[in-house]
Amino acid sequence: MDSDNNDQVVNEVKDYYRLYKNGRVERFYEVHGSFYVPPSPQIPSSGVFSRDVTISPHVSARLYLPENIPNSQKIPVLVYYHGGGLVLQSAFFNQIHAYVNSLASELNVVAVSVEYRLAPEVDVPTIYEDCWTALQWVASHANENSYNKDSWLTNFCDFSKVFIAGDSAGGNLVYHMTMRAGKENLNNDMKITGSIFAYPYFLFPNVEIDEEGLANKIWGYICPVPLESGLLSPIDSPLINPLSEKAQSLSELGCSRILVCMGKKDDIIPLEIGVRFVEGVKESGWEGEVVYLEVDGGHSFQMHQPEYDEAKRMMKCYADFIHR
Repeated sequence: MDSDNNDQVVNEVKDYYRLYKNGRVERFYEVHGSFYVPPSPQIPSSGVFSRDVTISPHVSARLYLPENIPNSQKIPVLVYYHGGGLVLQSAFFNQIHAYVNSLASELNVVAVSVEYRLAPEVDVPTIYEDCWTALQWVASHANENSYNKDSWLTNFCDFSKVFIAGDSAGGNLVYHMTMRAGKENLNNDMKITGSIFAYPYFLFPNVEIDEEGLANKIWGYICPVPLESGLLSPIDSPLINPLSEKAQSLSELGCSRILVCMGKKDDIIPLEIGVRFVEGVKESGWEGEVVYLEVDGGHSFQMHQPEYDEAKRMMKCYADFIHR
């Protein structure tokens, strides 16, 4: 009888995951064609070396270093947070690996692709804490006297040019890291130069979006509204709604400039989400620079169709944003 109860499904998001009563999570990676791929620490892949590092007992990362960088040259560092609704994907899976490898090559940056824990095994604030741990680890290398240093970061990174980026759920993570950097110091007083939000996983009231659609459904499961919170619905939470009355003021964004990229054909995160977020930033009185880009593509299309002209335009915009 107990075995039968343990096999009961508590909740399920089609093509993403299934949560059982005993806490076991079944993820449907095969639907997305996702699988583990090893790094390339000795022989570069498409002009980029890569290797894995352990940051803490729960956090790791895959580092990417373009080849043929002169020893005396320092290049920007890009911390990347992958998407997947906070419930799926990995920095070590094929699609994420190929995309971040291309970012390192095309943008000429040292990239740090963060492997964080996923919901529903952990709650959303724990995911944010994992991502902050990774960012602080990167910042710890800004001081030449730091211990347990990674040679790629110390030898090749220009810590006056630090960028963070993320697609979809990764965009949500970028938002929370940027806001936290606005009120807490990073190690060695490292500053975030720019934050890149691509199709950020935000939800706003009164935006035309399917209430039973993927974005709403996942959020409702992984971050339900506690009775004592006073929130009317999950999308009133400041974790998913940066325009919420309970959210920290956008005037406290902890970077010098932001780039927000939205897809005109995105059927998961509507264009209006990005437009309203940008408006909110401007109306907040934040003194940084805002760049807004609309591309003629669907949700995170550039990761799967890098050969498309719009994907190339998006990459060029990233390059212009970083190298200026």
